[in-house]
Amino acid sequence: MLSHGHQDHFGGLVGFLQAHSGKLKPKLPLFVGGEGCFCAREWAAPPVRGSFGVIDRKALEEVDLAVTVAARPALVADHAVATGQISQKTFEKVLSPSAMTIGFDRGIGCYPERLSEAERTAPVVPDQFQHEIATAFNLKGRGLVVLTSCSHRGVVNAIKEAQAASGVEKIHAVIGGFHLAPYQEDYVRDTVKALQEIDPTYVIPLHCTGSHFTKPRGLRCRQSS
Repeated sequence: MLSHGHQDHFGGLVGFLQAHSGKLKPKLPLFVGGEGCFCAREWAAPPVRGSFGVIDRKALEEVDLAVTVAARPALVADHAVATGQISQKTFEKVLSPSAMTIGFDRGIGCYPERLSEAERTAPVVPDQFQHEIATAFNLKGRGLVVLTSCSHRGVVNAIKEAQAASGVEKIHAVIGGFHLAPYQEDYVRDTVKALQEIDPTYVIPLHCTGSHFTKPRGLRCRQSS
């Protein structure tokens, strides 16, 4: 599964597939949230602006990978749940640190006709991460383990999408980046409050979460011994 089309999430994919060519099961599915995952990207925010990569679709075809678009909830390997595209249902806002270049050329890029009307209106558009997906596992008797990836569309939105997709309300763990680094403390406090209301057993923030969230005065979590 590929959460979204940022280079720091797919950068090793083609090399891994090529290194294991011939050893993988034919038509091994690669789940993505939408066509936007394959658009070329430019990083438009500080500290360094420039190319942020694009997936080599031809390389995926050469290793006989089956790209599976999970725009809606999907069962993965009989036990994981792909949320499908994450709706904007809460106070959370989408930041656009990257811009998508619309178009397909020589095996690289995204097909404009497969994108939403809003996304294909111009050659370059701010990335709204409509292709972003999260992954959830139902840990028997304990609830969902939600892998948020970067939460570009909001960590609370991702959790709620996982709950809706799986039919499981109890959250055992939230793991991933929460993408709160650029936001002001008031926004982070709203996120903390929303997470407290959801009441996960464990909160495990990873890259791009931001120091505002991880400071001691942030969310009080239970700690494992």
